[in-house]
Amino acid sequence: MESYGEQLRRAREAKGIDYETISNETTISAQYLIGLEQEDSSAFPGEPYMLGFLRNYAEYLGLNSESLLGLYRAKKLQEAPVPEGLIVHEKPAYFWPLVAGGAAVFLAAVIVCICIFVNHKKAENGSDVVIDKNSSKKTYELTDKAFSSRVYVGDQFVYHAAQGDIILTVSDTHSTFGLQCPVGTIYTELSEEAELDVDGDAVTDLIVYVSDVSVSEENRGAEVRLLRRTGGNYASSVSHDDIPFATEIASNHKQIVIFEDNRAYPFTLNGSFRGPCVFRYKVDRHDPVESYFTSGEVVTMTANNGIRLWMSNCNTLKFSIIADSKSYDLEIGKAGQVLVEDIKWIKDTDGKYKLVVIELD
Repeated sequence: MESYGEQLRRAREAKGIDYETISNETTISAQYLIGLEQEDSSAFPGEPYMLGFLRNYAEYLGLNSESLLGLYRAKKLQEAPVPEGLIVHEKPAYFWPLVAGGAAVFLAAVIVCICIFVNHKKAENGSDVVIDKNSSKKTYELTDKAFSSRVYVGDQFVYHAAQGDIILTVSDTHSTFGLQCPVGTIYTELSEEAELDVDGDAVTDLIVYVSDVSVSEENRGAEVRLLRRTGGNYASSVSHDDIPFATEIASNHKQIVIFEDNRAYPFTLNGSFRGPCVFRYKVDRHDPVESYFTSGEVVTMTANNGIRLWMSNCNTLKFSIIADSKSYDLEIGKAGQVLVEDIKWIKDTDGKYKLVVIELD
């Protein structure tokens, strides 16, 4: 069987596509495309990058990404030295007869147990043989960690609220994702990111993103990502002493005004990823957070004063900013562009506060 690099090269040549075209359409740099075809792992900053790029490149060429990932892992395993514990040492002459005898005794014991179990079940009431249809339903506990999995009608989530536990039940996975809450059933469309108020207190409790739902078969379920909004996720108050004046911002830095008001207040930034990207952010005075994201993933940040963003591939990101019940969609940068930006409050000379996006050097 051809190696994964050879399959990628042959598929690309068969389609007559050059590296530049693929790079523009997949946002994967040409040097990484070449590294994948040449099976050169040193061309990547780390294995997670290589695996993400390999999956996206294979799917772009119409190849089976899981098969190519399997070839990569097999190659990596073959090149690794054999652990000492796996080296086969010669067994004594009586070893295999002893193993065979022990296996025969174990097999006989299993057969006896099966016979006893079957006879016992036959003696029970016939109605007990029917499997409870609800036995396959699952219950998940929502914590501060994001939940991401495929769920089905009847599955439930336990949301811990101040007034007690709230049970959320999946009610629909046909064309849309329906979640039954105490306030009613809330629907989220495919590829939509929605903020849900599950207890009716006019405060967002959950952020839901639907990455897959069937338009024809309800029993296929829905692939969803849920992020719980706890009290700690909300910024408590704005420190006006930390808000810079507009005159302190360098004039050569490009600015976009998002909101303008007589006061500053906490705001939320939701980021949706449309492709692979190394993303780093710093909220107010907290420590920076950095991770590698792929298509379909989301990230949410809530700040008092400001957020600094570092992005390795701007075109793969779409942002929405929510402040004081108002929303603003924000597109940042071009394909392959590496960018650093601030989203923060500033105070203008007229005394008003402005939430601005500032492009940094």
